Amino acid sequence: MNSVVSWRRLLAEFIGTALLVTAVVGSGIMAASLSPNDVGLQLLQNSVATAFALGVLILALGPVSGAHFNPVVSAADWWLGRRHGAGLRLPELAAYCAAQILGASAGSMLANLMFDRSAVTLASTVRTGTHLWLGEVVATAGLLLLIFALVRSGRAAAAPAAVGAYIGAAYWFTSSTSFANPAVTIGRVFTDTFAGIAPGSAPAFIGAQLVGLLVGVGLITALYPHAGAAADDVVVPHAASETAEPSATSSGVTT
Repeated sequence: MNSVVSWRRLLAEFIGTALLVTAVVGSGIMAASLSPNDVGLQLLQNSVATAFALGVLILALGPVSGAHFNPVVSAADWWLGRRHGAGLRLPELAAYCAAQILGASAGSMLANLMFDRSAVTLASTVRTGTHLWLGEVVATAGLLLLIFALVRSGRAAAAPAAVGAYIGAAYWFTSSTSFANPAVTIGRVFTDTFAGIAPGSAPAFIGAQLVGLLVGVGLITALYPHAGAAADDVVVPHAASETAEPSATSSGVTT
C-alpha cells in the first residue's frame, strides 16, 4: 500500500465499522424486543444478522480499504507485511485504528437513536472472568488465522462469506460470544442493551484480544511463513480500486 492514507480508505473503515456495530447493537435490541423470554433465540437472531451484515460490508467496502473494520486485523497486516514491503505502514495503522474506533462508537450511537433511545447509554452488562477472556483469545486468533490463510492461499475473494460465517459460528462456540475486535468492544460500551459491555469489563476484553493477536500472528508465522507478502490483499484484494483512477495513482495517492 502507498504510505499516504487516502481519505477514501479511512472513510470506508469508518463507515464499515460503524455499520457493523449498528448491525450488532440494532439486531440485539430488536431480538430482545421480539423474543424477550428466550435468550438463546435472541443470540441466534443477533448472530445471524451480524454474520450477514459483516459479509455484505466486506463485499461493499473491501475494494476500497481492504475492509479490516478491526484494529487487530490492521495490526497483524502491518506486522506481517512490514518485512515484505506490503500491507499497512505504521502511520496508516494508526489512522485505520482511529477510524475504526470512531466508527464503532458512532455505530452504537446510531443504533441507539434508531430504536428511540438516548444516543449514549453506558452499558451495565458485566462480562468478566477468565473463561470469557480465553474465549476472546480463541475468537481473535482464529479470525486472524482464517483471514491470512485465505490470503496466502489466493482465496481472499472468499473472505466475505468465510469471515461472516466464522463470526456467526464464533458467537456460539466461544464463551464470550466472540467480540474479537477492540473497536467493536469500545463501541458496545455506549449502549445499555443486549449487546452492551460495561465500561469496567471492556479493558480486559481488549487485553484478551491483543493476546489473541499475538497468538494469531504466531500461528500464521508458523503455518504460513510468507503470508506477509500478500498483506496488500487483507481482507480482500483491492488493487483494482487503486488502478481505477490513474490520475490519483500517478500522483502517489491510492484510492
